[in-house]
Order: sequence, then C-alpha cells, then structure tokens
Amino acid sequence: MRKRTRALLGSLAAAAMISLAPAAANADGYWQCVPFARLMSGIQIFGDARTWWSQAAGKYDTGSVPKIGSVLSFKPTARMNLGHVAFVSQVLTDRVIQVTHANWSIIEGDRGQIEQDVTVVDVSPNGDWTQVKVWYDPIRDLGTTVYPTNGFIYQDAQAMKIAVATSKIAMAQNAVVSAAKQAANQVASSVRSSPLDIISQAADSTDRIAALIEAATGGGSSGDNANKQNPPR
Repeated sequence: MRKRTRALLGSLAAAAMISLAPAAANADGYWQCVPFARLMSGIQIFGDARTWWSQAAGKYDTGSVPKIGSVLSFKPTARMNLGHVAFVSQVLTDRVIQVTHANWSIIEGDRGQIEQDVTVVDVSPNGDWTQVKVWYDPIRDLGTTVYPTNGFIYQDAQAMKIAVATSKIAMAQNAVVSAAKQAANQVASSVRSSPLDIISQAADSTDRIAALIEAATGGGSSGDNANKQNPPR
C-alpha cells in the first residue's frame, strides 16, 4: 500500500511539474520514455518499453479505447527496436489524443527531452488504435511515418482519478497562459497590422489547422518523411 501511495504521489507531483513548465522542458537532464511514463501514470511496470504490453497481462486492464491517465504502448520496429510508451494526457476525439512523453523528438539538438500534450492520431483502417501518427517537433508536423501500437494500458481506479484531476488542472492552467499570450499577440498585431491583415492571418491559420487534421486522418503510407529523423531510443 505504501509503495502504491508513493507511486501515486510521485505521479501527481510529476504531472504538476510538467503542467507548470514550458513544453519540452526537462530540468533533470536526460529522460527515457519508460521511467517517465511510469512516474506519470503510476503503472508499476519495469523493463524496456517493448515488454510493457506482455507484462501488463494479468496485472492491468488493457484495451483499444484511449483514456486519460493510460499509457499507449508502441510495438518495436526495425528503427525503434525498444518500442515506446507514452502517457495519455488528453482525449480530444475517439481518434485524436494528446500524450506527454519523453525521448521522442530532438529538441534544440538534445535527446531525452520531455514533451507535453503532443498530438497523436489514430490512422488504423478499423479505428482501433493499432496504427498512429505522432507529432514530431523538428519538422513541426505529424510527418508520414505510421507507428504500430499494441493499445492502452489502464491504471487502477484510484490512480485514474488522480490522473484525470491533474490533467484538468493542467488544461486550465494552459488555457489561462494561452489566453494571455493570444491577447498579447493580438495587441501587438493590431499595432503593426490593419484590420484586413488580421482577418487574413486568422483565415490562413484556420486553413492550416484544417489541412493538418485532414492530412493526418487521411492515413497515408508507412515510411519516413524525407526530413524526419527516427525518434532516438
């Protein structure tokens, strides 16, 4: 019981730390995906990410439905032979989620970084989260790589409640910061731009977001984008 309590408190503290820090910030140095996912979720599985799915059998519930606080398990591939695990921080739709994970993108030339609320899109033919695309920071896009996944490993009920509460706090904090930044940008833009320019910029931004979602949910063939580097492990 004490071990589980410490794990839950550690998960809550880690989530609070991430919610207050800039995205991709990592004050503690190099993070691997496994210890970070374990710390955030409270799921007590050890060993390489590729072993998490088999280890979860009989210990944790698993499935194909994304839930806040669960861990998305990635299958190993030729270029990602240790697999990957990512903490589900938000569920946007039945086929679009956001994860907070470590050691995926190269941030400012460094590996082992933490990224908060990274977009992941289900592109599997049957909508069962067996194939996904993941936002890759260096190219500021989802790219074309399709990653095979096992599914989601769920926390127990108590840990799930803590994860949901923490995620809501983080979302509220992010909304406040985002609103403040948007207001500041609008003021700055209004000083140097005409009203017609502002309307045009807003339309361009909306089109860009729509095009990104359409491209992501359209599936696409597996393989690396020409400018994309495989996530380091």
